[in-house]
Amino acid sequence: MRTLSTTLLSLLITAGVALAAGGGTEGEGMSMLATLFIAFGVLIVMFQFIPGIILLVGMLRGIFSASEKKTHETTVNK
Repeated sequence: MRTLSTTLLSLLITAGVALAAGGGTEGEGMSMLATLFIAFGVLIVMFQFIPGIILLVGMLRGIFSASEKKTHETTVNK
């Protein structure tokens, strides 16, 4: 009798823990709206990054080509 009650008690304890876990295998995951929000933020950053790089390259060209420019004489027609 003692063995039967011990076995039954151990089965009830493990079954209770398993039932209390309830869906432990499922991941939380992100919703579709959250994924779209993050993708939209990434697109905004990328669309600001590309013109910024183009502007930086243009400024560097202007800085380094200014020292190479020669002064030209201008003639005024009278």
